[in-house]
Amino acid sequence: MMRLTVLKLLVVAMLGGSTAQAAAPADPRMPVTAGPGETVFKAACAQCHLGQVPKAPTQVFLGMMEPEAIYAALTTGVMQSQAAALSAQDKQAVAGYLGDANLSSTGPAPAAPSCSGAAANFDLSQPPDVRNWGADLGNSHFVPAAAAGLAVADVPKLKLKWAFAFPGAIRARSQPSFAGGSLFVGSQNGTVYALDAASGCVRWTFKAGAEVRTAIAVSTWKAGDRAAKPQVFFGDLVGRAYSLDARTGQLLWSQKLEDHPSTTLTGAPTFYGGRVYFPVSSLEEAMADPKYPCCTFRGSLVALAATTGRVIWKTYTIAEKPRAVGQTTVGTPIFGPSGAAIWNSPTIDPKRQLVYVGTGDNYSAHATTRSDAILAFDLATGKMRWSLQGFTDDVWNVGCMLKNANCPEHAGPDFDIGAGTMLVKTSAGKERLYAGLKSGEVLAVDPQTHDRVLWRRRLGRGSTQGGIQFGMAYDGLHVYAPIADLGPVVDPNYPGEPHPGIYAVDPMNGDLVWSHPAPDRCHGDKFCDPGIIAAITAIPGAVFAGHMDGSLRAYASQTGAALWEYDTRADVTTLSGVVAHGGTIGGAGPVVYGGKLYAVSGYGAYFHLPGNVLLAFSVDGR
Repeated sequence: MMRLTVLKLLVVAMLGGSTAQAAAPADPRMPVTAGPGETVFKAACAQCHLGQVPKAPTQVFLGMMEPEAIYAALTTGVMQSQAAALSAQDKQAVAGYLGDANLSSTGPAPAAPSCSGAAANFDLSQPPDVRNWGADLGNSHFVPAAAAGLAVADVPKLKLKWAFAFPGAIRARSQPSFAGGSLFVGSQNGTVYALDAASGCVRWTFKAGAEVRTAIAVSTWKAGDRAAKPQVFFGDLVGRAYSLDARTGQLLWSQKLEDHPSTTLTGAPTFYGGRVYFPVSSLEEAMADPKYPCCTFRGSLVALAATTGRVIWKTYTIAEKPRAVGQTTVGTPIFGPSGAAIWNSPTIDPKRQLVYVGTGDNYSAHATTRSDAILAFDLATGKMRWSLQGFTDDVWNVGCMLKNANCPEHAGPDFDIGAGTMLVKTSAGKERLYAGLKSGEVLAVDPQTHDRVLWRRRLGRGSTQGGIQFGMAYDGLHVYAPIADLGPVVDPNYPGEPHPGIYAVDPMNGDLVWSHPAPDRCHGDKFCDPGIIAAITAIPGAVFAGHMDGSLRAYASQTGAALWEYDTRADVTTLSGVVAHGGTIGGAGPVVYGGKLYAVSGYGAYFHLPGNVLLAFSVDGR
């Protein structure tokens, strides 16, 4: 799962440098200066891709794509006819300029070994028992003992078993999923991998149209059912949903979920009852150009038939269509209401036949009651049954960081509900919904009455990349909240001391049980911060968290004491023979399954450290 708050171009603007200066040094391709690529873009592309054409992706959006994907679109894909007059050199130059890398600097990266023998076989006796992104339908991020296969006493014995390098990547943000003995994971260049979960060899690959940062959802079946047709589901950077045959990687269907040019899918879909529920987000919030008429995107939740991809229902988070509501100080039209994107994974409530999501802020005037809110939709019809707002009057876009005319007159603080909403039953037998905000607050709601916030506990300072970002955890004992809270250099508009680390609170009243502040081991490294932006995962007795400084740690559930630690930034020899390393762990959280701990490392954007590895740990590396 992933939030697009600070984009590459914003990094450039704030650092006062070129795209080459902002490029990550760990990228195996040579970073490029603007040069001829910028000239080609301005002459042949800018007339459509600076926000003037409603369905044309903007330059900010294109800048998030792999240069290889841009080049493919220009040569054999959707832009082939428009780019017919460009030479191959021009196409390479503009793809490198937009994607911030030189296409011709290296050849194809070595591939990890393909599976053979038993390791290549999909096992129908192993349906997914860790379901969807949040481990269960309630998104608790708790893996029971039988599925985890790892006793807390053995956690200190964990050692690296194998490492997988994502070719040509500077970021790794898709959380691993499991079924049939396969590990499914997406990558920056759009490749989805099915690996043998035990050894890491490649069972199959599939190439999507753009980066895949969502986790891969898997359909369910009865163990050993030879007639089963298991599927996997995911979304890509440009807003297209996919389903593949889980055994072979064959494409079953794909579906564009929204026409808006800024549409993206960052939250993992959720499979339930023969349907797959996709949350829809966008990059429009990052349109900081004062000439851009901001904003016209509305978040939505879409229910698709799992076998065919047919849209069963689609409901917008904001019922009202955006309309012209005024002008900026430089005369650019203002449209609204907009925003309330969904960038977290839907939570299923079978008892009430509801699906819950958390929403982000509004991008432009006027503020709505559906932003920074928990929304409940009818599973069958998509009708919105209720909503409860966690933070009011939050209207914000990246123009506010640059202090330009696109910033709303009364700007909010950007306190989205980014963490997937958790539906759980407490040890006292009470059902509760828990939501985490970028304000650093945890909220508790009764799903039956849903008329008020039962309690709220502030744990962090909050900011655009502070507070709680991607996912909390609950194990029947405590609610665990990771706090990012980047330092004041990055977020100067949020006063007070940051409180990065991990916190445990009482699920009934929000009282703090323990806290473990994140140790600062960055040693002044650029783009290094000690906090936790990624989702976390709990097993009986332990909580696993990946930190922004690349540290992967396990904490004792009862006390918060550190049990184990590994530096994912260290160089490792991967299965392909390539030496690689991780960086910031962000978005995707660590997962424990079948006696192993898995983690992807290398957030690689938005003031974070690059990297491109998937790491597998086992007891003593066996």
